[in-house]
Amino acid sequence: MATNTVGLFDAPATALAAAGELKGAGFDATSVISPIPLHGAEKVLGEKKSVIKRFTFFGALFGMLFGFSLAAGTAVLSLLPTGGRPIITIPPFLIITYEMTILCGILATVIGFLVSARFPAMRERVYVPEAAVDKFVVSVLCADDEHDKRAEEILRSAGAEEIRRLREEDS
Repeated sequence: MATNTVGLFDAPATALAAAGELKGAGFDATSVISPIPLHGAEKVLGEKKSVIKRFTFFGALFGMLFGFSLAAGTAVLSLLPTGGRPIITIPPFLIITYEMTILCGILATVIGFLVSARFPAMRERVYVPEAAVDKFVVSVLCADDEHDKRAEEILRSAGAEEIRRLREEDS
């Protein structure tokens, strides 16, 4: 069963140093919980890539195809030939294509934001009440007891005041 090993720190510098040591030791699932914004956390933990732009692109692409198909399908289903002009004409269909591109791109961006923000939460996240007040928390996910002991040693050597083990419930 997976265990979250959590270390509580007084100062942000020591918490970031501990997170850096854990990352250097090969722990991938390391996170820092802080009551204030921490400058330099991206350098220690690494920047996360945003998936929102992919949601926007594919939503806009879907909207473009859907908008043109909607206009062209409507023109083909209700034939109204006038003056020898073609049934599917590009310039008037570009308006609905453009509008559907924007609409679907915006909706996909909102969905991408919700997915990226992990809202609603699909799994239980680590929560330490002291992190909302005055403590800085470094959390690391450990697969077995050996990793757990190693993470505890790293956190203690970095200056953690308290170390807790939070077990994940099987869902």
